[in-house]
Amino acid sequence: MRLELLERRGDPASPVHQAPALGKLLLTLLFIGVVVSSPSRNPILPAAALLTITLVAAVARISPGHLIRKLVSVEPFVVSVALLSLLQPGGVAIFLSMVIKSSLSVLAMILLVSTTRFGDLLRALRRLRLPGIMVMTLALMHRYIAVLGDETERMRRARASRTLVRGRRRAWSDLAAVAARLFIRSSERAERIYHAMCARGWRT
Repeated sequence: MRLELLERRGDPASPVHQAPALGKLLLTLLFIGVVVSSPSRNPILPAAALLTITLVAAVARISPGHLIRKLVSVEPFVVSVALLSLLQPGGVAIFLSMVIKSSLSVLAMILLVSTTRFGDLLRALRRLRLPGIMVMTLALMHRYIAVLGDETERMRRARASRTLVRGRRRAWSDLAAVAARLFIRSSERAERIYHAMCARGWRT
C-alpha cells in the first residue's frame, strides 16, 4: 500500500518543494493562525486565503484535483465537529464559519505535506522543540499506517470471500467486524513493537 496522503506531488524542482521544511512549516502555522482568528463575517480573508493556496499549488504544479480529493477524504471529520455548533444560538453562521476555516486550514496542511518530505517535517518539529515523544509517535504512525492499511485490505478481502449474502445491512456488519478485529490486531502489534524497542534499549 502506498501512503498517498503523505506522498509528495507536483514538481520536485519547484521553489515550493525546494524551500526549507522549517520555513514552510512556520508559514503554514502562521497562515492557519490568521485564518482561524479572522472575523467570521469578513468574506475577503477566506477568499484571499483560498487564492493564496491556489497560487502556491500552481507554482508547485500540484493539480487542484489532488487537493480536492484529499480535502473530501477529511471533510466528514470537519463537518462532524462543526455540527456541534448548530446547538447554540446563531449556530448556522458559526457552523459555516467553522467549516470554511477548517477546510482552508486542512488545504494548507495538505499542500505542506504534498511539497515536503515527511522526514524533513519531523526534523523541523524537532528544531521547534516539540517533545521528543510526540515526534517519535508521528514517526511510528507514518511508518506503520501503511502496514495497517494493508492489513485492513487483507481482512476485507478475506471477509468478502466468505460472504454469500449481500446487502447494506450485511455490509455495515462486516465493516464493524473488520474494524473491531483491526483494533485488536493493531493493539497486539503495538505491544510487540514496544517490547522489541525496549529490548533494544529504547526508553521513554
